[in-house]
Amino acid sequence: MSASEFSYSQETLRRLAQEVLDHAAAGGASACEVDVSEGFGQSVTVRQQAVETIEYNRDKGLGVTVYLGQRRGHASSSDFSSTALRATVDAALSIARFTAADEAAGLPEAALLQRQAMELDLYHPWDLSVEAAIEFARRCEQAAFAVSPQVTNSEGASISVQQSHFVSANSLGFMGGYPASRHYLSCSVIVGEGDDMQRDDWYSSHRAPALIAAPEAIGDYAARRALARLGARRLKTRKAPVIFEAPLAAGLIGGLVQAVSGGALYRKSTFLLDSLGKKIFPDFVQISERPHIPGALASSPFDDDGVATRDREVVQDGVLQGYFLSTYSARKLGMQTTGNAGGSHNLLVKPGLRNLEGLLGEMGSGLLVTELLGQGVNYVTGDYSRGAAGYWVENGVIAYPVHEITIAGNLREMFSHIVDIGNDVLVRGSKQVGSVLIEQMTIAGN
Repeated sequence: MSASEFSYSQETLRRLAQEVLDHAAAGGASACEVDVSEGFGQSVTVRQQAVETIEYNRDKGLGVTVYLGQRRGHASSSDFSSTALRATVDAALSIARFTAADEAAGLPEAALLQRQAMELDLYHPWDLSVEAAIEFARRCEQAAFAVSPQVTNSEGASISVQQSHFVSANSLGFMGGYPASRHYLSCSVIVGEGDDMQRDDWYSSHRAPALIAAPEAIGDYAARRALARLGARRLKTRKAPVIFEAPLAAGLIGGLVQAVSGGALYRKSTFLLDSLGKKIFPDFVQISERPHIPGALASSPFDDDGVATRDREVVQDGVLQGYFLSTYSARKLGMQTTGNAGGSHNLLVKPGLRNLEGLLGEMGSGLLVTELLGQGVNYVTGDYSRGAAGYWVENGVIAYPVHEITIAGNLREMFSHIVDIGNDVLVRGSKQVGSVLIEQMTIAGN
């Protein structure tokens, strides 16, 4: 796979976007916005050293939204011909004519749009042949099997190389776009035999292939994590402190984002309604949004509305300083967009002084959660109940692995009763946070 296999240049995508804007204006649209994108990649999975899947993907698409005053219509196409572009615009206009007016509909204020180009180092193409990809995956899986004879099976080692680019534009004169890449390598193994079998996995993901962990390191760590779970027990039902391992702690921060996002707020379907300016975490919790970190997985100079992104403090000294709003949701709430159409950008939770071992010592006795199952979160009430697995800790030391348990609580109480945040930050997604120690949760087992 060549690293320069885009079928369309950025200039061509811009020309297509402008053609759509021109068609919309000629058709009577009072405003228009358009997104044109193209992406391609390959994924390879090896299982038991045999090639299981080789997948190639190539996609392109165009989406256009037109406005007739406060009436909105949207249509999309994967055909970039001039005839198809006109038909797509006409379809969007037709939809808009039969749509009820919405006072919140429309483009952002022109002054909020991103006007200056910004280089954020988001594109690192990987010219990886399928043969080389297979070799990477085999090395990863081999390293897992080499750890112990108890590594008896594999769910596979996978490698994915993805590259894309896009252009967004609107009738206020905004036009921006850039190429981006994201690659990952993962391994999942099964250990043990008979009634005592466990699985675990690990992966590494970055925009730049040079930053992905070595295949041998990923396979080795996946196997050691799985082996550590052998002999897992169930716990008797109890209340105890709980540590969410760093990869899972990112999900807690994701819960915060969902609860204070515009859609949930204007629909009044969140337990954190009207929480702006209120204390929802302990004093030491600081959460920052940093959209312009070079090379980071959630960096962007503008959001899906074309609004310029900016650094801001989301939580300061435990107090919620800002919501996550798009242009539309902000208008529904009578507020101003925060540049979060499409989601959050690089949320950084300030780490504490302790690593995971230090958090275990601080907890004393309790549960270290390393895997969560199910989707048992009610964002209207904040009630939280998830299947879990991990380790029971006694006197600050892991005593034995546990499984087939459920942890339950309420997110509002969980947030307010965070005892400490570790410095074991794992950078492989949009939310960067160390392990999180919560004062107490209900653990349901035997």
